[in-house]
Amino acid sequence: MTLHHRAPALNSLGFAKSPADTRVVVAMSGGVDSSVVAAKLKSEGYDVIGVTLQLYDHGAALAKKGACCAGQDIQDARRVAERMGFPHYVLDYENKFRESVIDEFADAYLAGATPVPCIRCNERVKFRDLLETARDLDADCMATGHYIQRKGGAGRAELHMAADPNRDQSYFLFSTTQDQLDFLRFPLGHLASKADTRALAAEYGLAVADKPDSQDICFVPNGNYAAVIEKLRPDAGKPGEIVDMDGTVLGRHRGVIHYTIGQRRGLGIGGLGDPLYVVRLDPDARRVVVGPKSALATTIVPISEVNWLGDQPFAGEIPVMVRIRSTRPPRPAILRPVDATRAEVELLDPEEGVSPGQACVFYEPGGSRVLGGGWITLRRRKAA
Repeated sequence: MTLHHRAPALNSLGFAKSPADTRVVVAMSGGVDSSVVAAKLKSEGYDVIGVTLQLYDHGAALAKKGACCAGQDIQDARRVAERMGFPHYVLDYENKFRESVIDEFADAYLAGATPVPCIRCNERVKFRDLLETARDLDADCMATGHYIQRKGGAGRAELHMAADPNRDQSYFLFSTTQDQLDFLRFPLGHLASKADTRALAAEYGLAVADKPDSQDICFVPNGNYAAVIEKLRPDAGKPGEIVDMDGTVLGRHRGVIHYTIGQRRGLGIGGLGDPLYVVRLDPDARRVVVGPKSALATTIVPISEVNWLGDQPFAGEIPVMVRIRSTRPPRPAILRPVDATRAEVELLDPEEGVSPGQACVFYEPGGSRVLGGGWITLRRRKAA
């Protein structure tokens, strides 16, 4: 009589072994999302290791007295680990973070771009260095608290928007490579709402259940970019001219870093007829260029550093939906690859306020799948 050994069923993380034999490194920020991921996986019987990155010292960076929010987050993560009974490590990534995120943020801002440092942090710190650490710890996978879904596709994992459109973080994760995606897990991506996450936190008795969401970029408290840039680059706040699109001087400004593309308020040049908007920043000449709203309309968006996650070859004309700001819904566009990492995106309807330094993220038309994305480089105006 032959005995048929049935293959073990896949566990909730997609491995054909018991949770106890599956090691998961959880990237813990100290917030409610990643805390719930760690507690949930531990309660399901997984071999969980929590890792928190110390990325910067708030006290030193901002010359604040006493208050160190980063330290509080580390304590919160540690308490969750103690409560649930799994090991927790803190890794000092301050130098890596400064070199690969903060310095570029400052330089990009000074060059007139509007950078998104959270994407660079995911790409260069969390999903590169931390992921390597997870592999060194013999983990089967790494889990995070991001609101995005990973689904099994035809032969490889696919990246999809979160079930809750209000929490979706796909814009910030477009640069996740296929290799990283195969190793990553996002246990919260399918939840209907943030309230579900907080309910789970309360269920596990976590002290962070009511902890407020962080709104700002972690090293930019109160959203005051200019103050941080001036500390990092002291000569950045030099005043200069506000000019129209023909170069006529309309007024003075107090430093290019205080302005963003599309800005209308606070220019100090009112009373000139139609409202004027910032249409371009020229940091080398220390000039802020203003023009009518129509001058902001863009249809052709050049993209660099493309990360392509689609199944089809990255060539020809590819119909996509694109998001050019994290706060905007995806809009229809045509993606035209130039080479392996550069492309041109043609928006079917002109968009205003397309800013160099922001990301342009591609989605499949009519679906939730993320096809990749790239970084917006200097824009071309739409053809007259």
